[in-house]
Amino acid sequence: MEKNQEMALTQMRKSVEKLGSSTEGYGNPTLMRFLIARSMDQDKAAKMFVQWQNWRAAIVPNGVISESEIQDELEPRKIYLQGLSKDKYPLMIVKASKHFPSKDNVQFKKFVVHLLDKTIASSFKGREIGNEKLIGILDLQNIGYKNIDARGLITGFQFLQAYYPERLAKCFILHMPRFFVSVWRMVSRFLEKATLEKIVIVTNEDERQDFIKEVGEEVLPEEYGGRAKLVAIQDVVLAH
Repeated sequence: MEKNQEMALTQMRKSVEKLGSSTEGYGNPTLMRFLIARSMDQDKAAKMFVQWQNWRAAIVPNGVISESEIQDELEPRKIYLQGLSKDKYPLMIVKASKHFPSKDNVQFKKFVVHLLDKTIASSFKGREIGNEKLIGILDLQNIGYKNIDARGLITGFQFLQAYYPERLAKCFILHMPRFFVSVWRMVSRFLEKATLEKIVIVTNEDERQDFIKEVGEEVLPEEYGGRAKLVAIQDVVLAH
């Protein structure tokens, strides 16, 4: 590790202690994600880290969100977890045509945490290193006005930005209908530049081929040009 990175990490650990918290039990790869997300500013990274710790303690007091807490959101089987991409990133697929805006905002937030936690955990080789990333696919095929959930999308991306820094490798948006463009424009106003740069809206055959190549046919379901079968996230059993 470069000397200035080591110095930044040491300084960040001190800043976290000044804020009344601790980095004990967290390795350098985890802390580096917060530093990168805050342009290597140690104080801002420390503040972000402590906010994340407080948020985790509040929303996931047991360290994990059980399926029984999010039954309504799991029932439509709208999220799929496909294994590892070419670059060894777990692939999560969202079928928006099976989603309807949630009436229970707390359950929806827990659902988002459960999805992100389980997707990231599916790439662990024995234990978490701290620098794991994921690829997301947002499939908008066959969506109608009743499926539009700008608030839900904003929640998902804001959680990634604030509480899962540097966890998103890429997000591909497929089959965006014309009526959704204005919705996306509104949603993207809430996203940081670094997040927007990781989002690819696939609109033509060249982009589709690049998308297939980047993700890899092995994990990509057949309907997207791959060779795999869709696997609902609740059917994936992680080895603990």
